[in-house]
Amino acid sequence: MNVTTDITLISLVTNASVLVQLVLLLLLIISLMSWSYIFMKLLTIRRARLETARFEDSFWGGADLNTLYERSSANAVQAGALERIFHAGFREFQRHLKNGTEDVTAVTNGVQRAMKATYQREMDTLEAHLAFLATVGSVSPYVGLFGTVWGIMNAFRGLANVGQATLAHVAPGIAEALVATAMGLFAAIPAVVAYNRFAHDIDRLSIRFESFMEECSNILQRQIQPGR
Repeated sequence: MNVTTDITLISLVTNASVLVQLVLLLLLIISLMSWSYIFMKLLTIRRARLETARFEDSFWGGADLNTLYERSSANAVQAGALERIFHAGFREFQRHLKNGTEDVTAVTNGVQRAMKATYQREMDTLEAHLAFLATVGSVSPYVGLFGTVWGIMNAFRGLANVGQATLAHVAPGIAEALVATAMGLFAAIPAVVAYNRFAHDIDRLSIRFESFMEECSNILQRQIQPGR
């Protein structure tokens, strides 16, 4: 082993064993994918919060429900998650009225089921790629550790050909190995932070959706039974 080896990041990577280089490449790809999902999820959740707040202002601001329904039908592509939930429930409500259904329980249950189905689809969309971030956060350090262990094994195996082992002989090999651990942490830490933040934000949106669904069901029920 050459004791004058240049210990720079580039040289450590290029001089590492093939397996360690493959581990680093895998972690780099995972990190890039993770960051792309993080930025995409940031935009998605931010847009969902803005659209939810805007529709809540319209709904609780005294707007006519039929007007809201017609507007959501005309702008189905641009409608937010909460607006689509309302659209599904009110569409079911109108269908029961057109069929002449007088059973309040049947109408209410139908409206709730319609909104719940749309709610589940919206939550699936919001939670997309969260599992990937969780996996990256939990697995990446171990992948990096595997590369480190393998690199250290190679470093000590190289000492077999050295008559007198010194720190200068073993330091470059250990440094090469530790790059894998650093790369694993570089991939894991942002993924864990992002996952926890996104999970909290999505949980808050879920609570708002569920509260709205309950209130909307009560409002539509009162329209069937005006005296209540």
